[in-house]
Amino acid sequence: MARKSTKTLKKNSGEGSGAVTDVGAKGVSKALAATTDAETDVPGPSENPATNLIIHDIAMRAAGRVVRHTMEKGLLRGRYGGSGAKAIIENRSIGQALVSSLIARLATRSLPGALLVGGGLVAKTLYDRGQSKRTAKRSGDKTLRKMAED
Repeated sequence: MARKSTKTLKKNSGEGSGAVTDVGAKGVSKALAATTDAETDVPGPSENPATNLIIHDIAMRAAGRVVRHTMEKGLLRGRYGGSGAKAIIENRSIGQALVSSLIARLATRSLPGALLVGGGLVAKTLYDRGQSKRTAKRSGDKTLRKMAED
């Protein structure tokens, strides 16, 4: 199977030139080339490279979800206890998950997107710090407790 040129791939990737993922992909490619004989094969249990890519995608998404939920529960556990943290994470609405996913995608696709999202997070943090500590904590607790109840 002939390989596509990198120019063709960059045009269709949706990511800017020199993105962080491009640098990481080069590292993965070098590690793969050093450990396998065939540089053009997509490693996996199937002979079909598209199937192997789907398998890798599902495995990485599942692992990412487990790591993300573990971190979130660990961060919430100290204040809300184990069962409260679990309820907060598991009762997140589809809308909240979708918005978070879209914002993360915007931040990782381009430098302007990363600056926009990062600037928004800085602005929200400064806004929260501008409120009294008691008001900010009360507002956050109210939101998270409502999530735990649903």
